[in-house]
Amino acid sequence: MIKDSPNPPTDSLPTDQLFSVRLSLDSETLLANAAQDIASVQALTGHLAFEVDGTQRNVVLCIHRMLEGIQLMVDRMLDLNEVPELKSSGAR
Repeated sequence: MIKDSPNPPTDSLPTDQLFSVRLSLDSETLLANAAQDIASVQALTGHLAFEVDGTQRNVVLCIHRMLEGIQLMVDRMLDLNEVPELKSSGAR
């Protein structure tokens, strides 16, 4: 007998989760993707700030500036994450 579809995965991940992150990803990959996502949202809010006026513009600029701080922290974590690899390889 031929099945219409393969057997579903048998892992025990929660079924109520819409998204998940692969457990095999390292911290540098996660931080790099987070930095890219933050940069994208930052660009979006920067553009949006010039499309709205008044209180709404202030809110968007606030979000944009908060994202700038978060971006700096994530970028710093990426820098710190790269330091041991550079030292062990003799680079710099």
